[in-house]
Amino acid sequence: MELKKPTAIICLSPYSGGMELDAIKLAKKLSDSMPLILIAKQGCFIEKKCSKYFGSDGITLETLAFKSSISLAIIIQARKIVKKYNIKNVIFFGASELKSLYFAFLGLDVNLIVRHGTTKSRPKKDWFHKLIYSKVNCHVSISKHLKENVKYIIPFGKNTQSKLIYSSFEFNDAVPKPHKKLTLLHVGRIARGKGQIDALQACEILIKNNIDFVFNIVGGFDECYKEEFLNFYENYAYKNKINLAGFNDNIQQYLQTADIFLFPSHGEGFGNAFIEALANNLVCISYDNTIFPEFQSMGFFFEICENRNIEALQTKLLECVQNLQEKMEKSQKNISIVKEIFSEKKEIENYLKILK
Repeated sequence: MELKKPTAIICLSPYSGGMELDAIKLAKKLSDSMPLILIAKQGCFIEKKCSKYFGSDGITLETLAFKSSISLAIIIQARKIVKKYNIKNVIFFGASELKSLYFAFLGLDVNLIVRHGTTKSRPKKDWFHKLIYSKVNCHVSISKHLKENVKYIIPFGKNTQSKLIYSSFEFNDAVPKPHKKLTLLHVGRIARGKGQIDALQACEILIKNNIDFVFNIVGGFDECYKEEFLNFYENYAYKNKINLAGFNDNIQQYLQTADIFLFPSHGEGFGNAFIEALANNLVCISYDNTIFPEFQSMGFFFEICENRNIEALQTKLLECVQNLQEKMEKSQKNISIVKEIFSEKKEIENYLKILK
């Protein structure tokens, strides 16, 4: 196989969520096909986790020190790195730092690809954003929903392409549940709109029906939401049944011990954790919004209810608990669908088509 030209994956987010993990994982997947440089924010999650994911793989890590997304520091440091490694392809994960990267790449021969994994709400088609996005060669969306969202939100240059590339996953085989108590699970950064409070409110129906359970909530806090969530949690009457597990690299241990994946997100660009739950034969529940109807159109079996309707969510949760074995049997088909649609081979082949 002919190697592609030096490629940088840039993710300058300081957070510890799905996008940051996706950037690390994509770097690893592509590293056999080209010289790969991963560029991250200094002292943050990606830098700290790289050694665990890469091992001895041939990936070069570079970090940028900066205080704001529009930053002379980003411009100078990113430009220096592109020249140092003769980088020809850039896959950018994010949004706000693109303003600085536009100036960092001025006059350089860079095939710029922006990878979209989050639903955006407000169009960015003013003159400044048209300038910033004018040098983007390709927008990669990880779902049909996001591809339509990008078309609505983002200005396209004269020669800009739009591609759909599903992310791939490594899946362990589903195992029998080694527990006696009903176990619920939510995985995701604890942030506004991720659905943790909706899920806690839904669980009240189990208490009313004398159903014992434990609910594992796995994910670190979005700092600007932490106080609001903890105020709700501290006043939650059944918090003794809730395990705030925090961020954890080993999600598999929670997937293997859960029965129901309760995920009433207000809007996902994709939802990695949801796919992982489907692949582990959990009975999954979501709202009817953004990506979830698309998942159903792929043939996945899971329960979906009216968007942001807590009563409907409670009814659906109770129904799943009372018919758990039947729902798990129907969910069995999800495992083979996941392996077919979200294969690593397909993802890598699709990226290689748009890289120089």
